[in-house]
Amino acid sequence: MKRFIGHIAAAAAFLSAFGFFQFAYPYHLMRREQLTLFLFDGSYISQTYRGNGFLGSFLGDFIDQFLGYPVLGPAIIALILTAIGFTAYKICRKFIGQWPSLAVAAAIFAWSFMRETGNMYITRYTIVVLGYMLLVLAALQFRKYWLKGLAAAILLAFGVWSLGSPAREYYGDLWSTPNFDYDTLIGMDVYTAREDWDKVLKIGRKDPHFTEATFCYNLAHAKKGDLAEELFNYTQNHANGLFLWVTEETSAFNNGMAGEVWYQIGDMTLAEQSAMVAMQASVKHTGTRFIKRLAEINLILGEDAAALKHLNMLSKTLRYRGWAKRFMVEKLDTEAQAWIDARHENIPTRDFVYASNDMRPVLLAVLEANPDNFLAREYLLAYDLLCFEVDTFMEDYSSYGLKGRLFEEGISTWLNMKNQYSEAAALSKGVSQETVKRLGRFYNNPGLYKNTYWYYYMYK
Repeated sequence: MKRFIGHIAAAAAFLSAFGFFQFAYPYHLMRREQLTLFLFDGSYISQTYRGNGFLGSFLGDFIDQFLGYPVLGPAIIALILTAIGFTAYKICRKFIGQWPSLAVAAAIFAWSFMRETGNMYITRYTIVVLGYMLLVLAALQFRKYWLKGLAAAILLAFGVWSLGSPAREYYGDLWSTPNFDYDTLIGMDVYTAREDWDKVLKIGRKDPHFTEATFCYNLAHAKKGDLAEELFNYTQNHANGLFLWVTEETSAFNNGMAGEVWYQIGDMTLAEQSAMVAMQASVKHTGTRFIKRLAEINLILGEDAAALKHLNMLSKTLRYRGWAKRFMVEKLDTEAQAWIDARHENIPTRDFVYASNDMRPVLLAVLEANPDNFLAREYLLAYDLLCFEVDTFMEDYSSYGLKGRLFEEGISTWLNMKNQYSEAAALSKGVSQETVKRLGRFYNNPGLYKNTYWYYYMYK
């Protein structure tokens, strides 16, 4: 039994790390895959991975491309972490007993594991740690002390050249702890980009309390067609839950997320700005998610040369090469062309300058191109109400009115604000009898109706 204690501990470490990243913290690694780029192209590899630390960068990027896959991604990270712990155990056994060695190895494994949970952590850092430990272990295989010293000097010099200098910047944060709320938020963002609306609603909490999570919830409900019913069933932070601002001062995460709503609504200029700013703000200033989005935008806008540039890059990746080949401009199939045509219908027909903190002109421009754009209509009316612009809401409702509880509550609020409310007036404006009765009950006990626009208007 004592002979196999190291192997038993390694198996336990692997299973614990795999289980954590597969089930308890499943979206953290997906985000890392989105923010990297590895091309199976000799010219790209030779130009990108050279100079000090080339091997560490190469291995880190190569491994990152697999992290977006369930099971495979967590298994790879678990294997690397287990290798760190096992190598530490083997090194310690050269100097101390079995149980002290096991304790040191467990501590190093735990340290590496916790650092791996950091939101801004890069796989290369873990690869560098494992690489240097393997070099030390290799040097210790020599029996004579002078050979050990010589081998250590040569191997560590090789490590500095190939993995990078063991300086602070190559190791990231010295300590991290899991942030489960942020991991859920990452998942909502990932599935928003993938347009899996059911998954967005499933993995989020009923009341997320994060503006970014509310943003994903709102967009998912809008795409499902029930935003007018669900909007106040969870926390709203003014209009920030509808739109996030694209600025160079915010993170790549927020900038990348901000463009999702504009991509769905049809303003490709803002969607493109979001992707480009997010890519520049990312750790490696690249990312397959943003490159794919830029390719989609170029295809929709008919910018074939720009689209081909991004498609050619994606065609050399592991995950997106199949998608890229389907959308190659000169080889578009019927399904791909239909997808482009459907998206093209919502593009604004004119360019204009707008204030970054006022989204209404952008939405109106989109609706000018296609008045039947349901998502733009719903977001315009919801935006007016969340900004407490009830007069503007009624103006927009006259042109782009939609059915829904939220809008009926907005109409009745406007009638009360103008001192024109009566049951007959409300019914004549399209407010249902059910909403009229609910308003009467609201005045008797507002606290029971916190999921209404009336409560939001009066108490927020």
